[in-house]
Order: sequence, then structure tokens, then C-alpha cells
Amino acid sequence: MLRKGIRHSMNNVNLTSIDDFCNQDIENVLDLALEIEKNPKVFHGLAAHRIVSNLFFEPSTRTRGSFEAAIKRLGGDAITASDIESSSIVKGESLADTIRIWSGYSDLIVLRHPWEGAAHLASQYSDVPVINAGDGGHEHPTQTLSDLYTLWKEFGTINGIRII
Repeated sequence: MLRKGIRHSMNNVNLTSIDDFCNQDIENVLDLALEIEKNPKVFHGLAAHRIVSNLFFEPSTRTRGSFEAAIKRLGGDAITASDIESSSIVKGESLADTIRIWSGYSDLIVLRHPWEGAAHLASQYSDVPVINAGDGGHEHPTQTLSDLYTLWKEFGTINGIRII
């Protein structure tokens, strides 16, 4: 069963950098991921009536697909912008303005952008939480969490593991 602390501590949190999470937050995410993996049907409907805006202004197939699948498996829905060339940014709209508008459409913004620091900037202008799905060569914290989950399942711990 989902522990209260996990659900409560993860509400209204931006994830623009892995540094946004302390070790306990990371452990909570890993625990929750394991619970979802073991009992996915228990979590269906958790995001009912929620909308995620997937703003992918950099090519992505797997990451975008994984976010769209995740929200749908939780009973929510996704709206996606997947081409910077078809957005108002090409007409001069700032990223801040784009985020202000899209945060009015949704309960969460997932942003993939070629500019380093774009997700952090977006979090400053958004009325809803922002998740960084990759910002140039800077960070991809959701991939980091996914990698940590794989290591945790394989080795039973992530404490003391060093990746070279």
C-alpha cells in the first residue's frame, strides 16, 4: 500500500535538477516506483482528471513516450507540444511566456529543451510543478532516477555505489 509520506512529500515539487531531492526523497521515489511496478492497478486513477503538458522542444522518442504512458496509466491525460518550429517561440514568444500559458492548461509541465537551465527558468514562471526531461547537455534528472532505480533493484542498495 502507498505510504502517506511518499504521496505527501512529492506534491507540488519541481524536479529541475537531481539536486532538488535529498537522499530521503530519492529513496521515497525508488520505494514508490517499486510499489507501482508490483501493483500497477492499485495506482490507476491516481491522476484522474489531471493533465500533464509535455513540452518537448528537443527531439525525443523514449522520454516523451514514457511520460505520456505514465500519465495515462495513472488515469490522467497528456497534451503535447513536440516541435519548437511549430510553437510561438519562432514568432518571438519567450520561454517564460510559453510556460505561463501552458501552466494554465495543466497540472504539471514536463519540459525537454535544448537550453541548459531551461527547466529551472520554467519553474520560476510556472504555476504548476515542472519536471526537467532533459535540458541540453546539462541535466536529465528523471533519467538519473531511472538509472538509480535499475542499480537499486540490481544491487539492493545505491549506498556506496560508484559509477566511473
